[in-house]
Amino acid sequence: MAKKILVIEDDRDIRETITYALEEHGFNVVASEEAGILKTLDKIKPDLILLDNWLTDWKSDANGQQISKGLKADPKTSHIPIIIVSAVSNIAEIAEAGQANGYLKKPFDLTDLVAIVEKYIK
Repeated sequence: MAKKILVIEDDRDIRETITYALEEHGFNVVASEEAGILKTLDKIKPDLILLDNWLTDWKSDANGQQISKGLKADPKTSHIPIIIVSAVSNIAEIAEAGQANGYLKKPFDLTDLVAIVEKYIK
């Protein structure tokens, strides 16, 4: 059975590119432009979350780092690997502070995208 990746990215072109690349490598992808989809994690049951650090339509002041930290603190979701995606120069520090498993700096090569996903999904 294909591993399921939840992609939360507000830039449509980037979201579609990620979805295409991961589907081409046999992953089942659920993509959303907003973090509200996280309310349905119990239904989606993702094997990994790719989370943009800065979404333009936040309904709260939380960013990807804070959402990641919250997911990692919850026993129901703490086991899900989270990769924070961002163009900021200090993405490694952001990912670490958010207790994310890893990070992917924009712009990224599609082979790097697939490699980091495969690294955290056995």
